[in-house]
Amino acid sequence: MKSIFLFIFTFLLLTACQQNYIPRNSITIKIDEFKQDSTSIRAIIAINSNTVHYAGSNGDIGFTKDAGKTWTVKKIVFQDSIKPHFRSLATNGNSIFALSIANPALLYKIKNDESKLVYQENHERVFYDALQFFEDGIHGIAVGDPTENCASIIITSDGGQTWQKISCDKLPFFDKEEAFFAASNTNIKTLGKKVWIGSGGKKARILFSDNYGETWQIFNTPIIQGNGPQGIYSIDFFDEKTGIAIGGNYAKPTENYANIATTSDGGKTWKVVANGKNAGYKSCVQYIPDTQGKELLAVGITGISFSNDGGNSWKKISDEQYYSIQFIDKNTAWLSGAQKIGKLSIH
Repeated sequence: MKSIFLFIFTFLLLTACQQNYIPRNSITIKIDEFKQDSTSIRAIIAINSNTVHYAGSNGDIGFTKDAGKTWTVKKIVFQDSIKPHFRSLATNGNSIFALSIANPALLYKIKNDESKLVYQENHERVFYDALQFFEDGIHGIAVGDPTENCASIIITSDGGQTWQKISCDKLPFFDKEEAFFAASNTNIKTLGKKVWIGSGGKKARILFSDNYGETWQIFNTPIIQGNGPQGIYSIDFFDEKTGIAIGGNYAKPTENYANIATTSDGGKTWKVVANGKNAGYKSCVQYIPDTQGKELLAVGITGISFSNDGGNSWKKISDEQYYSIQFIDKNTAWLSGAQKIGKLSIH
């Protein structure tokens, strides 16, 4: 009886501490940079403080297991001449999957230094932007620009062994010039059975499924939209209700209006935050772990920005330019950029 009481007391104490988390007013960061020649890196998988995997623009799949002291790089070439331009990378806990942009779209399964082509799509308009697995490691999903009048979405339900493209009659209709951005492999977020995908161009909307992609809904956002490289570049969710979308106008990166929005109802409705009061275009945003959805970092060609109030206000903390970020813990993250990987420490 005493042990049960102690367990309940400890649980309630931990819950209270989490709910009363006091966010840091400001942070100082240090970035250790590791050059990766002749490649642009948009997608990473952060495993722990020593290990990160990346996929690059020159058919390269690389990793370190000793915190960047040494790097192993594998080059993939398709049909002896095509070096896939990878911008999407994901793992199901067993293998790594890398997906290329442009025609032909090539999806490789990589395990124990062996690479196998598990999906190929040929179309003059094919362009895949992001790839993620769900928590079960069995279901996976990738999103690309429309080749018809809907998003290009491929899914797997066997751990990535086979992939199938969802037909347009099962997806929301897309107007011409609405598409996606392959900026950081983070315009798609999975949580449980749910998935959210952010679009851009003519419209900036959220595609949503709560059953591994079997059925879909679509929600409007107030993020800047209308033409060209405007819209949602990255999304993240703290829980199934609380999320954030970020982006802007890549062609005018210093513009900072209607480029950040938050949701408190699972993505059905969104409100613009920090309007005119942020550092401009960002390609990736992530909640910092163990901060109860209060602390976030956003990265892009306009530098690195920090929020300690759930995204409502932001402070620029660095001019360093990176495309994507993934956290290991509250104080450690890996970054990727143009010919570089970074390891970020918060002090």
